[in-house]
Amino acid sequence: MWQETGLLPHLNPGLMSSADLARLRQVSVSMGIMLESASTRLCNKGGPHWGSPDKQPQARLATIRAAGEQAVPFTSGILIGIGETRRERIEALLALRELHDEFGHIQEVIVQNFRAKPGTRMAATPEPSLAEHQWTIAAARLIFGPRMSIQAPPNLQQGRLGALVDAGLNDWGGVSPVTPDHVNPEAPWPHLDTLAEQTRVAGRHLAERLAIAPHHAQQAERWVDAALRPTVLRQIDSFGRARGEAWHAGAAQALPPQAALWRPTPAGSDTARTRRHAPACLSHELRVHVDRALAGEALEEAAIVALFNADGDDLPPLLRAADRLRAAMVGEGVSYVVNRNINYTNICGHHCSFCAFARGRATQDLRGQAYLMDTAEIARRSRQAWERGATEVCLQGGIHPKFSGQTYLDIVAAVKEAVPGMHVHAFSPLEVLHGARTLKMPLPDYLRRLKDAGLGTLPGTAAEILDDEVRARICPDKLNTDEWLQVMRHAHEAGLRSTATIMFGHVERSEHWARHLLRLRELQARTGGFTEFVPLAFVHMEAPMARKGQSRQGPTLREAVLMHAVSRLALHPLIPNIQASWVKMGAEGAALCLRAGANDLGGVLMDESITRAAGGAHGQTLTAESLESLAAGIGRPAWRRSTLYQPVGAVPPSTRPVVPIAVHAPAHACSPVPIHSPEECPSHA
Repeated sequence: MWQETGLLPHLNPGLMSSADLARLRQVSVSMGIMLESASTRLCNKGGPHWGSPDKQPQARLATIRAAGEQAVPFTSGILIGIGETRRERIEALLALRELHDEFGHIQEVIVQNFRAKPGTRMAATPEPSLAEHQWTIAAARLIFGPRMSIQAPPNLQQGRLGALVDAGLNDWGGVSPVTPDHVNPEAPWPHLDTLAEQTRVAGRHLAERLAIAPHHAQQAERWVDAALRPTVLRQIDSFGRARGEAWHAGAAQALPPQAALWRPTPAGSDTARTRRHAPACLSHELRVHVDRALAGEALEEAAIVALFNADGDDLPPLLRAADRLRAAMVGEGVSYVVNRNINYTNICGHHCSFCAFARGRATQDLRGQAYLMDTAEIARRSRQAWERGATEVCLQGGIHPKFSGQTYLDIVAAVKEAVPGMHVHAFSPLEVLHGARTLKMPLPDYLRRLKDAGLGTLPGTAAEILDDEVRARICPDKLNTDEWLQVMRHAHEAGLRSTATIMFGHVERSEHWARHLLRLRELQARTGGFTEFVPLAFVHMEAPMARKGQSRQGPTLREAVLMHAVSRLALHPLIPNIQASWVKMGAEGAALCLRAGANDLGGVLMDESITRAAGGAHGQTLTAESLESLAAGIGRPAWRRSTLYQPVGAVPPSTRPVVPIAVHAPAHACSPVPIHSPEECPSHA
């Protein structure tokens, strides 16, 4: 089924043995059975479970235990209003929690309210009140804590969904547009638009998930059979929810329709008046985090994760907050550099599972031709770039097994001899570490030799995700997090500034993004050496781990835009420049990021090849005129910069970077740098 349609089965066949569960696990991503109650009293003669041996609590608990032993993501829950006491509800919830504590497999707990049916022995039984339903949902939330999904069917409390949300519910379960609720046919499923509106009125945002709950989908290696895993990974975002869009980084695709809701709209315009989605204020929780970020405080990991999770009504004001911080700190100008990429070899001895650029030693492999430029060719390309107006060459390559530290020194010398005025932006921390080790030199000494040879700055690549949990999966033979940070620290101390990057959207989670940002912020507070932060969305099309079904398919557009906005906030005021990569995002996507906190478009590149090898379709170069047109399209002036953000040529006053200033006291309750105008939110005028 999933191979042909992408549909992922969730099974509820009743009582199952371990053997049943093991077989069914191969063809489904989750299963379930309602416990209903742990009370044997209800199975006595005259009770609601009399005459139903499969509803004996111990039989159902045995199935739930077997599911845990077989690592099956499992749905269960209780039915209230069938004659049980509150104590018995608590006992049932505790029985489920005991099994979940042992196996971690219960993905959601349903608290379902009994509905009396004509023609049944309980037709005259009073249904539980809304207050009883709320009490039980609240009890389940307290028993299972904040991470568990607590669910109630939305068709059984029509018009009163906000009360369930207020009690601690976070999931509506399965809502079908094509099939009725066969157990409760008198209560049709709400239309998705209606459910979304009722959820919004309740102060929450309706987000689609798969049949496997987000927490378990994020750990698909543990919880999903290998045959189904690629389908799950293709369909989820970083939070484990349904991806919900066809846009992919690097692909030549139009932006999804929801992107129009994120663009700033002049107050009072027809579009602003007719938008249904967004009050201008952030929710209280996010406003607190944003206020702290605007004041220059370092946020905790959990706060940054919460910002990355912004959606629905919170998303537009969060993007606006980042954009207004950008304007306050660096002005309206959009900067770019005229440069050329020279990737001097694609031969590499490392085996990074995300890399579609590297080749083996052979002249030909399954992914194309291997090559190695000599220093004469590097010099020729550098001269050609200078003649075309470039002020920078960016030099990076694979870790060729025959390269030594002298190789990198010779490359720098060749460029500087050919074009003395060219800025050499070269060598990832992996290359630097390789060079130092092959010459058996301490890192500080080798970095000084590179600087003396003419190296100007370092690209902050090879960072991927600065968390060894992730690196062990995507680049286990590469330098680790501490080594990357160590190279950068020594480079900064030697007077070599650098960029900083992140490659996101593959196997990592939002907490890894937060740790990455915090590690960069900590080093920047110590050295001040990072010139900019560059989010690099994972381009999946030709990446080995994506082709093998071992990763997600890059970030969603929402995640990519949020990476620029949240990094603006989380790194404030230490890293002033946030770069949008037109190679990864495309022109329209880059423009969206420029409205969400980014202020730089990077370089014209001339010979971009790494993203192209991964399947990127946005080209190898954009002219300066194209970059300026992109900026003009969003009403922002462009200015040409050097690698170190100095103006090149005449720069109109309106584009000059603003000198960072202290953030003033709050103008109103929303934030120190107002995230909206009084026209956008009259209640905060």
